[in-house]
Amino acid sequence: MRNRLSLDREGLAAAIACEDAAFEEALREEAYRVKVETVGPDVYLRGLIEISNICAKNCLYCGIRRDIRCQRYELSEEEVLATARAAARRRFGSVVIQGGERTDAAFIRKITRLLKEIKSIDTGDDPPLGVTLSLGEQSREVYEEWFDAGAHRYLLRIESSNPDLYRRIHPADHSYDRRLQALYDLKEIGYQAGTGAMIGMPFQTAEDMADDLLFYKEFDAPMVGMGPYNPHPETPLTLTGAPYPSAERRFALGLKMIALLRLLMPDINIAAATALEVLDPRGREKGLLSGANVIMPNITPEEQMVKYNLYDRKTLLRECPSSVDPSKRDTHICRNCVFPFCSLGEGLSGQKIVIGYGRWGDSKHFRRE
Repeated sequence: MRNRLSLDREGLAAAIACEDAAFEEALREEAYRVKVETVGPDVYLRGLIEISNICAKNCLYCGIRRDIRCQRYELSEEEVLATARAAARRRFGSVVIQGGERTDAAFIRKITRLLKEIKSIDTGDDPPLGVTLSLGEQSREVYEEWFDAGAHRYLLRIESSNPDLYRRIHPADHSYDRRLQALYDLKEIGYQAGTGAMIGMPFQTAEDMADDLLFYKEFDAPMVGMGPYNPHPETPLTLTGAPYPSAERRFALGLKMIALLRLLMPDINIAAATALEVLDPRGREKGLLSGANVIMPNITPEEQMVKYNLYDRKTLLRECPSSVDPSKRDTHICRNCVFPFCSLGEGLSGQKIVIGYGRWGDSKHFRRE
């Protein structure tokens, strides 16, 4: 497959535009083979803690944008720590603190305190919990403060590497150049600086998506988290009525982008995004079989998780057994969001996929650099 597939811009765009089912299946199989060959069969867990849906930004596609009407929340420090302790008990290895973008001093200090506390959680014979942050654009000084406090990975999605498309999905006070500068600040400080983009959104072309893949390579990203565009019904981007691919096509594009990126950058970490599961009940599993090697099960306390609506997640939340049977709930962790990974791990064990419990699972690409 790699010998027949050109990984330059023209070849990537042609592969993205191709809708031949046999080609797409062969591409996914080759990407999975390359993943096993380069980074191994292991899948790493990042317990996702959605700390707050309060956001100062007003991105046109986002369901927690500043001007949208929704019920806001912020987890207390004890709620975050209790959830992180539960993740440690389940040997997740790492947690991700994600939230709406805020730059107020109180929030910055809170994250610093939490990082120090999380690094002191007893993990038995395992290393201390690894911590990834995904809290948007901050000053270089704040990034340095959080790095010194214990964060070592940071996910800041570019959303689109095309400056014109970036401007179409953001209001005028959002700067593409500022986003780029933040990414390079993170890299220079020493973070494993990850990025990613939406797949199959309005106004996007196959060439745009090819450029996104080449942007990850040019930036030399050690980890990438990208996923299919899932519209929120009340956002300006949705309300424009601009067309975008069908759910089936966006899902296929999501898998294809994972596979192409694995061939383009064989030794990086690639996440199988929750957005895949919105479009297919086995979405994350299929993402793993297309070349991904990281999953981020959502361990946010359920009563707050339902408020973190970046996009329409009702298909996920409606299936949550703890909403109908409290006995199926574990303290601070919604079992529906964690336990599928137990069954997923068992199901994939026959395919020699191993869940990397108790390990950070740092990018081999980053370690090599």
